[in-house]
Amino acid sequence: MTYFKSLAIAAIAAALLSAGSVAPAQIGISIGVAPVCPYGYFDYAPYNCAPYSYYGPDWFVGGLFIGAGPWFHGPSGFYGHVDNRYDPRHGYVGPMPNRGEQPFNHFHANEARDGQGHVGTANHDGRNEHSGGYVGGGRAGGGRGR
Repeated sequence: MTYFKSLAIAAIAAALLSAGSVAPAQIGISIGVAPVCPYGYFDYAPYNCAPYSYYGPDWFVGGLFIGAGPWFHGPSGFYGHVDNRYDPRHGYVGPMPNRGEQPFNHFHANEARDGQGHVGTANHDGRNEHSGGYVGGGRAGGGRGR
């Protein structure tokens, strides 16, 4: 009788363990809102504000930053010029921007990137770009103006 009792308990346990319901998995990832910075933000975490002249004028449309990293909303195949001398990953330790500073004209393109931080080739020459990015008006810093 012990043999049959053990067999019955094993069968009931197997039935209970195999009777689980199947539900589709759902994964949601929220990256939050884009940083609001006067001259845009770097395209890598923690997405700190970039100093004036890091991004060239092709990163701004109507005075609005087209975004970078997960908030990039520029055209497909986009590569815009940056001056990576203002990038902390390239040794920049100078001041970061404050709102209300007067714009200045020190942009010198030396690299092209897409909106996700990949270095590539822009479809135009950056040597003639001398206006460093945001020139006032609109809402600077990223995101789509709402």
